Amino acid sequence: MLFDTHAHMDDRAFDPDREELLSSLPEKGIGLLMNPGCSLASSRAASGLSQRYDYIYAAVGSHPDAADEVNGDVLEEYRKLCKLNKKIKAIGEIGLDYHYEDIPREIQLNAFRTQMALARELDLPVIVHEREAHEDGLKVVGEFPEVTGVFHCYSGSAEMAKWLVKRGWYIGFTGVLTFKNARKAVEVAQTIPLERIVLETDCPYMSPEPFRGRRNDPGRLFRMAERLAEIRGLNLEEIHTATMENGKRLYRI
Repeated sequence: MLFDTHAHMDDRAFDPDREELLSSLPEKGIGLLMNPGCSLASSRAASGLSQRYDYIYAAVGSHPDAADEVNGDVLEEYRKLCKLNKKIKAIGEIGLDYHYEDIPREIQLNAFRTQMALARELDLPVIVHEREAHEDGLKVVGEFPEVTGVFHCYSGSAEMAKWLVKRGWYIGFTGVLTFKNARKAVEVAQTIPLERIVLETDCPYMSPEPFRGRRNDPGRLFRMAERLAEIRGLNLEEIHTATMENGKRLYRI
């Protein structure tokens, strides 16, 4: 069985067939699933899904694209959700995204820091989205040495990954690992300890080969496991076991 450690099952892309798909995933080899929030609204939805399906867990938080919603009231709502639902296991998805910069950097940085502080307060791991913001991302992480978690859909260097792993972080790999031009991701997957690797679909995005261009879903996580087995020179069962245990350790399940 596999643990999809990052799947947005509350996304509107799943509106036509969400219940049917979620009911089928255990038969497709998905033993556990983490549904992170991207905003207050999606965090509420993620929490609701976790309460309806035994194998689903949730995280609450505001993505960099929703950083401008982060204020005292939103943070208090996240506190309440965490208190009421014990299946909320992390704060996320939070972080920085400088690719489009629709939200000014200072607003993103403030939202990132305040949500890292919330994770420290609640003693929860975090799910970090970091895109083209390596320097600032590591700076904020360094300000909160008590907080660890996962850099999901990892896009940094092997050196940066080693720095994070040394400090107790996990590295998440998506369908990018299967892409022909994924030299950097493959290098990182070869370099860091297996016990710090988790697998994720980031669905409905990031479909692996040979499904690129189509809606992604957790049933395609097997492709990431197959590719990781090739990269590490291990059999598939070893990858399934290791990444499942890593995800459970990360989220304290």
